[in-house]
Amino acid sequence: MKIRNWKNPIVWLVMLLVSGCVEPYFPEVKESTSNFLVVNGFLNANGRTSIQLLRSQSLNETEAPPAEESATVVVESENGERYGLHETGYGTYTHPNLQLSTDTKYRLYIRTKNGNEYASDFVEVKTSPVIEDVNWKAEDGEVKIYVSSQDLNNKTHYYKWEYEQTWQFRTAFYSVFIYENGQIRQRLPDDSPIYVCWKSENSTRVEIGSSVKLSEDRISNYRLLSIPYNSEKVSMKYSILVKQYALTREAYEYLEMLKKNTENIGTLFDPLPSQLTSNIRSLSNPDEKVIGYISATTMETKRIFVDSRDLPRDWRLYYPTCEIDTVMNNMLHERFEGGSLVPVDAIYGSTPDPIGYTAAARPCVDCTVQGTNVKPAFWE
Repeated sequence: MKIRNWKNPIVWLVMLLVSGCVEPYFPEVKESTSNFLVVNGFLNANGRTSIQLLRSQSLNETEAPPAEESATVVVESENGERYGLHETGYGTYTHPNLQLSTDTKYRLYIRTKNGNEYASDFVEVKTSPVIEDVNWKAEDGEVKIYVSSQDLNNKTHYYKWEYEQTWQFRTAFYSVFIYENGQIRQRLPDDSPIYVCWKSENSTRVEIGSSVKLSEDRISNYRLLSIPYNSEKVSMKYSILVKQYALTREAYEYLEMLKKNTENIGTLFDPLPSQLTSNIRSLSNPDEKVIGYISATTMETKRIFVDSRDLPRDWRLYYPTCEIDTVMNNMLHERFEGGSLVPVDAIYGSTPDPIGYTAAARPCVDCTVQGTNVKPAFWE
């Protein structure tokens, strides 16, 4: 329908009333008394295995979910072999180097400190093919990371990826001086460096791919993530370690449903978390729901670097900005004693000695507030 008389104020009033006649609806969220066990992780058949046990909580909760601590966590094989995992903190249980055979099946067994027992189904050990390639492209104002893989034996079909990001960053100001024991002194080569540091971040999204509908068991240029050009991550040097796993069809379908839950949460037509089909059961109470899915697979990895000098020259890369302050000599103790303000450089007058110092808030000067000044062993 065309509205021809758009200058008529009556027409505009009708349009306004029509557009405002639907009141927003905010459904009431009922509190749940459920306290489901949530099992995160997988059985790494050729390396470190880490399993985290948490408890579900209401959507209204803002604190981190409670951890299931002091549990007994064991990997069991069908032929009776047992490998215990050791608790390392916040409901996390690890084994430093599992070596699982592809000729047998394994399950995860859990016994909580309250005596409740849980176990996964026995699952086969999948072997991941090597990662064919990890590459990046600078396009549309983003650094886009892609992964490719192929199984020449045509046995994988279902893939999962995780990644660890590490990047180098700098502070807004380079500090030449240190306030120490009530005095200002110059920084020395042996002092802990605070201008350039590194940060790390693990992936949180579910990244999966399938070649079932393709003519060959190959995934080409699956986009893992995109980084905006003005992100701190690519302001100096960036690295990503991509981890690849092979999945069974059942594990893939579980993760596919989980991906829909996590990416589309909040709409009326999304599947509920209770619709996720877990392969973990309560041995103590068959009616108790458990959230999670245990897979067993080898892991393949590949690391690449992105140097900011290789990015398009017309990109205005991120650079930290902070306010600079001035502290005169008669205010040194008052301004610097708490440590929240850090001297940057000297201010000189007509005499050879400084009459004061420029200064900035610690996060603007000390990179260890946000990262580590220990260079990663893999850094190039």
